[in-house]
Amino acid sequence: MYQKRKKRIQPFDVFVYAVAAALLVIVAYPLILVISCSFSSPELVATGKITLLPREITFDGYREILKNKDILIGFVNSVFYMVLGTMFDLFVTVPAGYVLTKRQLPGHKFFTFFFMFTMYFSGGIIPSFLLVNNIGLYNSRLTLIILGGFSMYNCIICRSFFDSIPKEMEESAAIDGCSVIGTFVRIILPLSKALIGVMVLFFAVQHWNSYFDAMIYIKDDALQTLQVILRRILVLAQQLATAEEAGEYAQQMANYEALMRYAVIVVSSLPLMVAYPFVQKYFDKGVMIGSVKG
Repeated sequence: MYQKRKKRIQPFDVFVYAVAAALLVIVAYPLILVISCSFSSPELVATGKITLLPREITFDGYREILKNKDILIGFVNSVFYMVLGTMFDLFVTVPAGYVLTKRQLPGHKFFTFFFMFTMYFSGGIIPSFLLVNNIGLYNSRLTLIILGGFSMYNCIICRSFFDSIPKEMEESAAIDGCSVIGTFVRIILPLSKALIGVMVLFFAVQHWNSYFDAMIYIKDDALQTLQVILRRILVLAQQLATAEEAGEYAQQMANYEALMRYAVIVVSSLPLMVAYPFVQKYFDKGVMIGSVKG
């Protein structure tokens, strides 16, 4: 009777597992520490006595943050910008990546060079601000949705993915009378769920973390993003903590400022951490398919 042999553990396997375990600790420890500090006593956090697990659990950091009514406004705005901005980015970038695979397209080399040029050179902050202001997008929601809608790096990923799809499928669709747009919508896109999942994650993270653009192009508090509002709360806490005339109150605020710093990190990162498991399978598969030619 056949008996399956047990695989012997090789020294190289031990080395690989040891390296993987070390990397897991390096990545997981800061995450656990940040979460633990956000729930711990302000005095212990300020003095650096939290090493891994929370001590003297308290919700004061989150309570101080949520006292500000602008938090809800910023959260809704950030979700709005993220959803519409991601949809716009997909509408622009994914078709562009597909078009760049068509080497018979007139001016293919020119468009490829033109797009690649923007990866390394830009007009700078001042010309960009003047352009946004002159076309009437300053202090407008459309600014954070449209601005940076096309990413050449993501377009290259899309182009590599579409290059891996057999051309015979498109030729067969053309023989059946399907147009180029029809082929892209009915055949290519249904086969690109992994790619779209990756792009959704990339674009969503980009818009959710959009802090600098919101700070420059948005002046109305009712239109600001969550990141800008959280930064404002944190800066205010720092100012109160360093005020010389505050006395004992300054020391208390210094402790709370250290606690709020970690609570702000958790609050601003939580939505993406919740959404990531739902697109993780597309993330791994999509990046590998788009980066390996076979």
